[in-house]
Amino acid sequence: MKRILVIAKNNPAEALRVAAGLTLLHEGVRVAAIGELPDDPAVAEQRELLDFIDVPVDVITDPAAVPARLADALLQSEVVYAL
Repeated sequence: MKRILVIAKNNPAEALRVAAGLTLLHEGVRVAAIGELPDDPAVAEQRELLDFIDVPVDVITDPAAVPARLADALLQSEVVYAL
């Protein structure tokens, strides 16, 4: 099983949708969101789906923590998508 990381920065709703779609491949998927996720219906819908299928979403809101937490997530992944 591949370990896939989806980085949500510029298009969070699309990144969460991609992460949900990647679970159909039966791969290990996780999301690292840089900054607060927008409070809109598209994001809420995808967050609910990802919670339901147990895909971890790490929301990194502290700018000082971004480099270390993102580096850790990258080192644990074999494939990375950045949206």
